[in-house]
Amino acid sequence: MFEHLGMHKGIAFIGYGQHWKEQRRFALQTLRNFGMGKKSMEERIREEAGYLCAAFQANDGRPFDPFMVITNAVSNVICAVIFGDRFEYSDSSFQRMIYLLKKLAELETKPITQLYKIFPWLMRVPGPHQELFNIQHIYLDFLREIIQKHRETWDPAVRRDFIDVFFDEIEKNKDNPSSSFTEETLLHVIADLFVAGTDTTSNTLRWSLLMMILHPQIQKKVHEEIDSVIGRGRLPTIEDHSKMPYTNAVIHEVQRFGNILPIALLHMTYRNTNIQGFDIPKGTTIIPNLTSVLKDKNIWKKPYQFYPEHFLDAEGKFVKNEAFIPFSAGRRICVGEQLARMDLFIFFVSLLQRFEFRIPNDQPYPRHNPVFTFNFSPHPFQVCCEER
Repeated sequence: MFEHLGMHKGIAFIGYGQHWKEQRRFALQTLRNFGMGKKSMEERIREEAGYLCAAFQANDGRPFDPFMVITNAVSNVICAVIFGDRFEYSDSSFQRMIYLLKKLAELETKPITQLYKIFPWLMRVPGPHQELFNIQHIYLDFLREIIQKHRETWDPAVRRDFIDVFFDEIEKNKDNPSSSFTEETLLHVIADLFVAGTDTTSNTLRWSLLMMILHPQIQKKVHEEIDSVIGRGRLPTIEDHSKMPYTNAVIHEVQRFGNILPIALLHMTYRNTNIQGFDIPKGTTIIPNLTSVLKDKNIWKKPYQFYPEHFLDAEGKFVKNEAFIPFSAGRRICVGEQLARMDLFIFFVSLLQRFEFRIPNDQPYPRHNPVFTFNFSPHPFQVCCEER
């Protein structure tokens, strides 16, 4: 199915080889050059967090579903790097794109999708199941239009964003027929980066809000630590991270409990391997089960409960756990891990510094079990926020 969608031409679903090595190395270096893990990126996230808080405040205490505005805010961070611009929360065309990508993830896990793997010819049969492919085409056309606008305004002397830098590489390698730097590759690489930089982090932030309204006593402790370390007079910075063990533990526990990617992206053995008596030949496709680690009862005291103390010692200091691998591990560890960590801390702390969150009156108790699409996301829920 991924091959039929063209997703094997990007960076996430392609096998090991020269193409993958070139594109991963390029993506990682370019993201770093545009500020990933640096102060300049932190300032960009803090600015977006300000817009997000203003959008929450505009609801004036009324119940609202935070899905769209959180997704838009998180997406704007990666959009600024890839496209050189952000999208207003009132941009209906961008909101439609967010909705379609959500729909795409849902369709990818329908029973018909399982049949594709057994009977690939079904993918070419007309019918309602073709909606999955139609949405993918709309998404790629959206990105093609952005690439075309960049091409029309491209100045080799100016590097505005990821696309411009990729154009440079296309020019450098235009006489190399084996180069992976083509506009077709660019299309699919930014398609992967856009989804990766939008979906997982926004889902984690929604999980964090859900956990705060379901566990008001934990929310209260986070408020107290924010007031003690940061106060109300300034925005949080990444330097506050090390001074806030409880908040840090809460964020980590949201990632562990939310278990956003229950199975990691495809890996492959690059040599013959034996694990616990099982021989796995070189070249075997492997799908790691991250849930088996993040919910391991032999490691976590309360694996199926939200329990921030998993990351705190007896003195209340933050402790790391080698079983905490929500970004996967190895050669295919998430390329945007640093960016995601910075996003989560600044967005979460900015919201909790400003607001108190609660379940709306006269509404059912939100469900804490996940919806499974390509990932684990919360069921739709509404929240009320009041300025502190």
